Amino acid sequence: MKRYVIAIDQGTTSSRAIAFDEGGNIAAKAQREFPQIYPEAGWVEHDPEDIYRTCLDSLKEVLATVGAEAVAAIGITNQRETTIVWDRKTGKAVYNAIVWQCRRTADYCDSLKETGVDAIVYDKTGLPVDPYFSATKIKWILDGVKGARERAERGELLFGTVDTYLMWRLSGGSIHATDYTNASRTMLFDIGALRWDDELCELFGVPQSMLPKVCASGHLFGYTDESEVGAKIAISAVAGDQQAALFGQLCTEKGDIKNTYGTGCFTLMNTGTERMRSKRGLITTLAAVGDGQKPQYVLEGSVFVGGAVIQWLRDELRMIETSAETEQIALSVPDTGGVYIVPAFTGLGAPHWDAHARGIVCGITRGTGRAHFVRAALESIAYQVVDVMHAMESDAGYDIKCLAVDGGACANNFLMQFQADVLGCKVERPAVTESTALGAAYLAGLTAGVWTDADALKKARTIDRTFTPSMPAKRRKELLIGWAQSIGRARYR
Repeated sequence: MKRYVIAIDQGTTSSRAIAFDEGGNIAAKAQREFPQIYPEAGWVEHDPEDIYRTCLDSLKEVLATVGAEAVAAIGITNQRETTIVWDRKTGKAVYNAIVWQCRRTADYCDSLKETGVDAIVYDKTGLPVDPYFSATKIKWILDGVKGARERAERGELLFGTVDTYLMWRLSGGSIHATDYTNASRTMLFDIGALRWDDELCELFGVPQSMLPKVCASGHLFGYTDESEVGAKIAISAVAGDQQAALFGQLCTEKGDIKNTYGTGCFTLMNTGTERMRSKRGLITTLAAVGDGQKPQYVLEGSVFVGGAVIQWLRDELRMIETSAETEQIALSVPDTGGVYIVPAFTGLGAPHWDAHARGIVCGITRGTGRAHFVRAALESIAYQVVDVMHAMESDAGYDIKCLAVDGGACANNFLMQFQADVLGCKVERPAVTESTALGAAYLAGLTAGVWTDADALKKARTIDRTFTPSMPAKRRKELLIGWAQSIGRARYR
């Protein structure tokens, strides 16, 4: 009998389930989109029921295709930092999920920085004090929802990032756990000691009774509830989406680097067992490893708006009907005509960390047309990755020669070639670009014994296309100077 591993890939705009066979090939796939909620400017929420329903429906559709009896394990990967607080007994959330993009706690974070506490937070967590991470979101829910703090202190409420909430629901309430990668994004977890930190929990007013158990990413967390899912299946891995993508690209050695082009862009470099402290505004976080393995660390640069700028063109400006058409539109003009778009819709992430920055368009003339706008939007994605990569090279002390890419937007050949051109290094796109889901599946399959080790998986990995830089150095420099000037105009201070 064939064996399959299913990855539940819970993202910012949709939930998917993908079954991989023992060769790492996709055998079945299902996807459901769900609504975004914007209560106020800069606020982003999801209905937790939408998150769970779309995951469950996608999972059941895939199980119906491959047969539950043939599934060796499930791996879960998820949008990180997104925060859910729910009732321990009923499973009902006390408030909508506050999404990683949400900036509602920006003023509170500013007030914390003024006290100098950000140095303590960075020393323990590897993170800057920023609304991006979970801790201030939990505090907002506990302080803002009537009776929530009192209930939390009585032990009636639980917190989880999306992985934790999904495991709780899929297991019928028997699993309250997370993994190191997700815990390391909460601003409550000591990434050196590998435990929830008392001082940080007190600082943010988070009762430790709310917090899940923390395990390695490759770990038997428990089993799905048959009455809920229709079958009892092992949940054998959990990893935040970007660490899952790093593992899916098999970047398991020190110096390996990848970028995922999703709603945002996330560049991760494996630094091995060395915890590297960034001087250029990057995050230090934990990589996905299996039970019994030494912790590995990564440097990460997070761009808040990557592919989302294309969604903006489609949904708000109505300039395009599908993201796929942007490639030909961009190629219809030789350049942007001097137009730059800085898509700081929810502030700027790494390496700038300006929660108050807002999006701008620079360089518009009477001759600016739709094609220039579309090309500038695509180029803005690549420029933001350049900012992160240059910071990463500065921290690491060496030039990066090759970038592994994945995510939906990496299918755009114009974007990938422009990325190689403005970086001045090779860009490698794998044959299977579902790296996030593949990473969760690899971790689950390794835990369940479907695969023996990562080295065996590397031998089977194939590259679809390599993009080599062809832009003259002088032109690259001119474009990057224009981008830097545009970023300066978008900054709040």
